[in-house]
Amino acid sequence: MKTIHIEGTDLHVSNLIMGCMRIDSLSEKELDALMHTALEQGINLFDHADIYSGGRCEELFAKAVDRNPAIRQKLYLQSKCSICGGYYDFSKEHILEATDGILKRLHTDYLDILLLHRPDPLMEPEEVASAFERLHADGKVRYFGVSNQNPMQIELLQKYTRHKLIVNQLQMSVVHTPVLDSGIAVNMTLDQSIDRTGSIYEYSRLKGMTLQAWSPFQKGFFEGPFLLDRDKYGKLNEVIDRLAQKYAVTSTAIAVAWLTRLPANVQVILGTTKPQRLIDGCAGSDISLTRQEWYEMYTAAGNTLP
Repeated sequence: MKTIHIEGTDLHVSNLIMGCMRIDSLSEKELDALMHTALEQGINLFDHADIYSGGRCEELFAKAVDRNPAIRQKLYLQSKCSICGGYYDFSKEHILEATDGILKRLHTDYLDILLLHRPDPLMEPEEVASAFERLHADGKVRYFGVSNQNPMQIELLQKYTRHKLIVNQLQMSVVHTPVLDSGIAVNMTLDQSIDRTGSIYEYSRLKGMTLQAWSPFQKGFFEGPFLLDRDKYGKLNEVIDRLAQKYAVTSTAIAVAWLTRLPANVQVILGTTKPQRLIDGCAGSDISLTRQEWYEMYTAAGNTLP
């Protein structure tokens, strides 16, 4: 398993993350097996959010750690807050209260990383900065980041907080590439030339900000996996199958490898609840696709090279 150093921290973490959004569907035995599989494969960062099953996923994860206390020192914990069911909330009061709830449910004294889940247009950045300062001073959060934010939203927050925003979580896959498209098709009259992200990919590299890719196998917004969808993504799946055979891995590993090939320390969040699927994805951690293979997948997904 490849590891990366998150700039501005002492965190050396796996370039794959276990996403815990759906673990409430598992029995205790199944969850224990999934977590042990992740650790055995070299994953050491586990991603949560207070909205996942209303906090139940955090509670179930904590119980699994309690059943296997020796693993606590082997893992890093990350969670997210601000989605409140119908609105987003970056107020100081909410961030502090939400973090206390996360810590209680996870049976831990601190988070390694706290992310703000979705941008709040009503945000007062001074409040966020004050909340971060309190959480850090109290030892409840070591590092901070965001999720689904563009460069100017990040800059506005960063202006008011002394804590470097170290992570941004974004939807990314070979069939969901807005972070790359406009940069590839600069100054063209193509749909993919439209800048939908504020050049977040380039901004993140300039700022030393780690990108975490969520839904790496999804087409659209939770519209199902593109792997094996031979009606809409027949050509892409042909390319992936050929590369899977070349590297002696599964198609899942190739989809992961496409993201980890990006020279920006991208971390891929694996949200599967199946141990074998997790193993399959982990096989993509160290694969370095050639430049030609990477571009072949990009164009096979329906994108254009001008």
